[in-house]
Amino acid sequence: MIVETLLVKIMARIRINKDRCKGCYLCIVNCPNSLIKIEDELNVKGVKPAVFSGGKSARLKSKSERSDGCTGCAMCALICPECIIEVYK
Repeated sequence: MIVETLLVKIMARIRINKDRCKGCYLCIVNCPNSLIKIEDELNVKGVKPAVFSGGKSARLKSKSERSDGCTGCAMCALICPECIIEVYK
């Protein structure tokens, strides 16, 4: 149980600034695990921003089941033309 708790804490995740997203969706196309989706609601720019969808479900899985979770590869952050994605490992 202690080992599993530690694995949850070190899992990578991303944070996207929804209000600055212009809706190019390059991050969605470039995420190797398809963990970024399109939000249903509009942001302040009037577009549906990209959102990270891999956080909650991936955190609850064990290490062997988490192969499809965020790996922290930062492909989304590198491709974002607005530089609004932060990657945490």
